[in-house]
Amino acid sequence: MDKNGMDLQKFSKGSNKENFCYTNSADYLAELQKASMMKRNEKYCTLPDKDKGVDIINIKGIEDIGYVQSDSMILNSLVPQRDSTYQQGLYFSDAKRRIDFVLAYHIKKHGSRKHAGRHGNNAISSIKGGQQLPGKNTDPEIGAHDLTADYHEDDKRLRREEFEGRLMETGLELEKDEDFCTDADCEAAGVKQGCPKKHDLTKTPGIGYVKIHAPWHVLCREAEFMKLKMPTKKVYEVNQSSNFVEKINAFISKVTEPLHPNVDGAKVSNVKHLSYPFSREKQHLFDLTDRESFFDSKTRSTIVYEILKRITCTKAKYSMGITSLLANGVYTAAYPLHDGDCEGDDADQNDRKVLWDEWASYSVFYKYQPINLVRKYFGEKIGLYFAWLGVYTQMLIPASVVGIIVFLYGCATVDDDIPSMEMCDERNNITMCPLCDRTCSYWKLSTACATARASHLFDNPATVFFSIFMALWAAMFMEHWKRRQMRLNYKWDLTGFEEEEEAVKAHPRAEYEARVMQKSMRKEHKVKKKQPEVVEERTNKWKQTVQTAMAGVKLTEKEKLTWRDRLPAYTTNIVMILFMIGLTFAIVFGVILYRISTAAALAMSPNPTTRSNVRVTVTATAVIINLVVILILDEVYGSIARWLTMIEVPKTDKSFEERLIFKAFILKFVNAFTPIIYVAFFKGRFVGRPGKYVYAFKSFRMEECAPGGCLMELCIQLSIIMLGKQLIQNNLFEIGIPKLKKLIRYIKSKRQSAQEEEEREKKLQRYETDYDLEPFVGLTPEYMEMMIQFGFVTLFVASFPLAPLFALLNNIIEIRLDAKKFVGELRRPVAVRAKDIGIWYNILRGVGKLAVIINAFVISFTSDFIPRLVYLYMYSPDGSMHGFINQTLSYFNVSDFQTGTEPLDPLQLGFKVDICRYKDYREPPWSPDDYEITKQFWSVLAARLAFVIVFQNLVMFMSDFVDWMIPDIPKDISEQIHKEKVLMVELFMKEEQGKLQMLETLLAKTKEGKGTENCNNHSPYSRPRSHKGSTTSLHSQNDDA
Repeated sequence: MDKNGMDLQKFSKGSNKENFCYTNSADYLAELQKASMMKRNEKYCTLPDKDKGVDIINIKGIEDIGYVQSDSMILNSLVPQRDSTYQQGLYFSDAKRRIDFVLAYHIKKHGSRKHAGRHGNNAISSIKGGQQLPGKNTDPEIGAHDLTADYHEDDKRLRREEFEGRLMETGLELEKDEDFCTDADCEAAGVKQGCPKKHDLTKTPGIGYVKIHAPWHVLCREAEFMKLKMPTKKVYEVNQSSNFVEKINAFISKVTEPLHPNVDGAKVSNVKHLSYPFSREKQHLFDLTDRESFFDSKTRSTIVYEILKRITCTKAKYSMGITSLLANGVYTAAYPLHDGDCEGDDADQNDRKVLWDEWASYSVFYKYQPINLVRKYFGEKIGLYFAWLGVYTQMLIPASVVGIIVFLYGCATVDDDIPSMEMCDERNNITMCPLCDRTCSYWKLSTACATARASHLFDNPATVFFSIFMALWAAMFMEHWKRRQMRLNYKWDLTGFEEEEEAVKAHPRAEYEARVMQKSMRKEHKVKKKQPEVVEERTNKWKQTVQTAMAGVKLTEKEKLTWRDRLPAYTTNIVMILFMIGLTFAIVFGVILYRISTAAALAMSPNPTTRSNVRVTVTATAVIINLVVILILDEVYGSIARWLTMIEVPKTDKSFEERLIFKAFILKFVNAFTPIIYVAFFKGRFVGRPGKYVYAFKSFRMEECAPGGCLMELCIQLSIIMLGKQLIQNNLFEIGIPKLKKLIRYIKSKRQSAQEEEEREKKLQRYETDYDLEPFVGLTPEYMEMMIQFGFVTLFVASFPLAPLFALLNNIIEIRLDAKKFVGELRRPVAVRAKDIGIWYNILRGVGKLAVIINAFVISFTSDFIPRLVYLYMYSPDGSMHGFINQTLSYFNVSDFQTGTEPLDPLQLGFKVDICRYKDYREPPWSPDDYEITKQFWSVLAARLAFVIVFQNLVMFMSDFVDWMIPDIPKDISEQIHKEKVLMVELFMKEEQGKLQMLETLLAKTKEGKGTENCNNHSPYSRPRSHKGSTTSLHSQNDDA
């Protein structure tokens, strides 16, 4: 020991695999305690190679919020015996302490430079002193580059040292595991014997790991701070419903028994543990017989991550938390470990293995999801997502059945549809006007027979009923989910989660704190410029550093970002969003021009088959182009939305997530539905009439709808885009990209040398295997995918009744696909508590309300439902639909064509055409008001608007009525919540009575052992109050023992 109390640094030369311990200065610690800063001066030192034992350095903790911590420990990472007790990287090298969290970082290989080497802190001091690194014969350019690289690496290492030291101050225990050393490293360091080889150390090249373990006292302390509800010893029976309802539930449970997964807790239990927020003073309430399993792995990792978020580094220019350290490359990854292997028959049985077999397998697609096990392993937020996805998929079953019935009704009545029969009757001899200028000629209406018959499959009276049904279905779905969500909140002990959730909302993000610190420093710099310089006495360097950091923290607390600071970001957001929406409109308009020009080109084809299938060919190719553009822009818009949210610098993670979701949803919704909205509401509306058509850029004539209306084309557009997005973007990408990444890793492994390949083939540790998995990026992509699908199912369901069926088939695969991805292909996410699905519920409600309006307009303006009703009740001579087609077609004299627009081949039909027909409500050419709009047009328009108003208000009223009729909280759940509160009060009352009885017993014994004077000085009324705390702790210790 030196005079300052600093341990002498000992190290072994020649190994990049260092066995680490920390040393600390007593004077420095005392100084920092005076400054109320939790700051340590730890330095890494290497142990001699001969000391191959476990070296434990006790570090005295600092008092944390009134509680004195016990000694914390950090272990040097030695070569572990990879036996069954070590469980392949789930425990520290002592095979007793579980790894709760892992931090990974890159290590620079020092064997790449022949002469440069770092021993302990010598490299750091040489850089700070401005001296050249060892190696006199080094090329100056290479030396300068290496100097810069080493400086950054040393800076990252110093930040890691500080951060890990602060973690230990909170009571966490760390163990480091770094990369193997090469023979060149050993030779350069002068070590000939005892240098660790590759087979002794980690097999992940260039990666170091910090394994974190939370001891029992840290778990208890943080669980109390986080107000985690834990099950107590008190067990009560859940109240059953009435006998009739109970019998029905028992019957349903018996029938659906084969559908339940083979996991513990899958069946409904009538017994529940009373839960209470964990408290160290009330540990006697909880069953602590098995402390190892009291906090499960999900809870332990959550607690550790909360500590990681709270700890900051202050040696940099501004405070840096774990998110900033990850963003700056100080650490490359931070993740909890999976419980073990999931694939293979020889894998140990664990929660991950059970989820893989009973949830992530396609062979169990017909079974319910083990939601409770999903929540236990991944946390409440992910559990709620899969619960919502399961409810949504179940609700799609009745919607799919009704949609199939509607479709079959259209198939059964297609031969009885009088308008389509009239269109297919060649005896009517109706000659239609050309569909384009010059190149197109006259054509017979009977050639559109197939389109008319296909349109009836989706354009029939049953579609109106189906639209109303789907609007009520959306309301029922929302109410069913709210009730299901409330049941899960009760079952998962989230009923009193509001207070803790508000505290989480207020926790600022690292980027926000950095921005505020920069603002504070700018203000401080301006103030210093104005004030005259004052010469101060030279103070202690470390004290000055601490004072500067404390001043920065105070400035950060005082300052905040105002709307003036965010004004440039807000302006950029508005401009970029408008630009992206305009880009989407421009692309859709470009596809319209493609359709017009392609239709004109195909009409000139000498092949009669090509000419007869112009409309189908143009529609199909245009939809495919739209699909490709949508898939590309989806990825672009997702990245842009994230960038726009980042420049706003939201204060909290919740605010960041909500703003990101809102922007991404707006952009992706517009991208997906703009082509469909064009076909539904704009195509064929602004065409004009023969002789007076509307042109785009004075050369492209706007396209028209088919004689049977645009509903069939809308159906084709909707079905191809919906199925294409689901098959290509959702399923093919999710399956193909992970497979492709595995293939790339396999090819890279084949390129390695035989020795390296042999090393990689060895069994990796769990933390090394998990590092190779894909990082978890959040649930936003999963929710976004389902929101767009929900829009396809509800918004234009009047034109495509089979949309719920295709959504159901997709979701059956999607659930298992997402499960396989979460269990086997992603790193284990940090569990996050949540009691609802957040902003996504509001988006669902908004889409549901919008669906009512859009379906009203689709039925009214896109389909022929209203014109048929108007004709049937106002213009039909015999009260039938005979003559409807002739009534909707107007006459045009071919001599009124504008010059240069008449057909080049007017005799293509074999006879001269004098009068052609077109779809519109206009006066004939022989009328005094030729080509003017008729009264029937205004009658139909009035009926359409009236239908929109009536349909919208009726369906909205019915939806609100359903919402009002079904309570959000089930009655039995509200009763159980009230019962829990009563039981908890009774439990505490009995506890207090027990304490009072104990006090009375102690007082009685005291009176018997002492004299009368001593008894008078200790009043029986004042003593219980003065000794309440000590007696409580005594009672707690006795119960705990």
